[in-house]
Amino acid sequence: MHSFLTHLECTYCGELFSSERLNRLCELCGKVLYPRYDIASARKHFVKEKLIDRSPNMWRYFEMLPVREWSNVVTLGEGFTPIFRVKRLGEMCDSSNLLIKDEGLNPTASFKARGLSAAVSKAKELGVLRLTMPSAGNAAGAMSSYAARAGMEAYVFMPKDAPEANLIEVSITGGNLNLVDGLISDAGVISRQRASELDLFDVSTLQEPYRVEGKKTMGYEIAEQLDWKLPDSIIYPTGGGTGIVGMWKAFEEMQQMGWIGAERPRMVSVQASGCAPIVRAFEAGEDQAEPWVEAKTVASGLRVPGAVGDFLMLRAIRESGGTALSVTDEELMAAVPEMASATGIFPAPEGAATLAGLKKLITSGQVSEDDRVVLFNTGTGLKYIDVLR
Repeated sequence: MHSFLTHLECTYCGELFSSERLNRLCELCGKVLYPRYDIASARKHFVKEKLIDRSPNMWRYFEMLPVREWSNVVTLGEGFTPIFRVKRLGEMCDSSNLLIKDEGLNPTASFKARGLSAAVSKAKELGVLRLTMPSAGNAAGAMSSYAARAGMEAYVFMPKDAPEANLIEVSITGGNLNLVDGLISDAGVISRQRASELDLFDVSTLQEPYRVEGKKTMGYEIAEQLDWKLPDSIIYPTGGGTGIVGMWKAFEEMQQMGWIGAERPRMVSVQASGCAPIVRAFEAGEDQAEPWVEAKTVASGLRVPGAVGDFLMLRAIRESGGTALSVTDEELMAAVPEMASATGIFPAPEGAATLAGLKKLITSGQVSEDDRVVLFNTGTGLKYIDVLR
C-alpha cells in the first residue's frame, strides 16, 4: 500500500506547506492545516474494490491517510465500528430508518482512538518522542494509550472534574497526568506553556494536521457500510468538532475518487445548552464562533467553550443544508437509559445527546419520519459511571 499524501494546505488562506516536517497551524494566518493527496493517482490506483480483503480497521484506507511507511503505523485495531439498525428506538421517536454508529467499541472506548492513532503514527514518522495535549476526557486516555504503544512520553492536562475513568486510564497507561482547576481551554493554555518549556509536540484538536485524518475515516466507513449510499442526515455531538469536519473532508475525497456522487447528508451539530458556541454562531449567521463564557454541562466532551475549527464546522453544516441545535443536560441524560434500553448500546452522555436532538428535529419537521438517519454514539457510557451514578 502507498499513501498518496502530497502536502499540507491551510483551510483558510490556502497557503501550502511541506508534510515532511512538523507543522501545527498555518504560519501565516494561524488557521487549521489539512493534509492533501494526489487524488488523480488515487482515482486510478486506489479503487474501492481493493477494500474487500482488508482488515476491519481504519487503516484499510491507508492510501488516503498521512503515514507514508506502514512500519510507522501505531494501531490498536481502531475503526470499522458497526452501524446498527435500531428499529425499536426508531419506533419510539417516529424515525423509521434509524441507525447508530457505535464508536464506544473502539480500543480506547471512544472515537478519539481514531484521531490519536493517526496523530501518534505521523508523529512517530517525523521523529517525535514526547507529546502533550489538553483534554476533556476521552482524548487523554487515547493519546496516553497510543503513546504507550509507540514508546513515547505523554503529558496530559485535564480539568480536575473530568470523569474518573479518564483520569485512571491516563495513569494506568503511563501518561503524565496534570489536573487543572478550570475548563479544557484553561488546560490548553498550560499544555502549550509546557510544550515550549519541555520541547513537547502539542497534538490538540485541529491544532496539528493529522488527528482529523483519523476522524475522517468515519465518513469512509459510513459510505462503505451503507453500500456507498450516504444517509440523509448525520447527527453528531459536537465539542471540538473534528468528527463533523473530518467526515465532510472524507465525502469530498471520495467524490473526487469516484466512489460516491455529489449527494451529501445533512450534517447536524448537537451541543449542550450550557456550552453551545457553534449553535449560537450558526443561528446568528456568523462564520466563526465566539468562546462560550462559563461553559457548564455534565457531558464533559461537549464542554469545549471555543474550537479552533469553528469555521470549518459552520462551513460543513451550511454547505450540507444541515443545522445546529442544543439540548439540556436533563434531556441528554434522560436519553442515556432510553437509548440503552431500546438498543442494548450503553451510550456516553454525548452520544445520547444525538437522540435528544433527533426528537427535536422530528418535532420541528427538519427530519422526516422516513429519512435515513445516523446517530453517532461517540463513546461508551461505562466511562461515565461516576457521572451517571
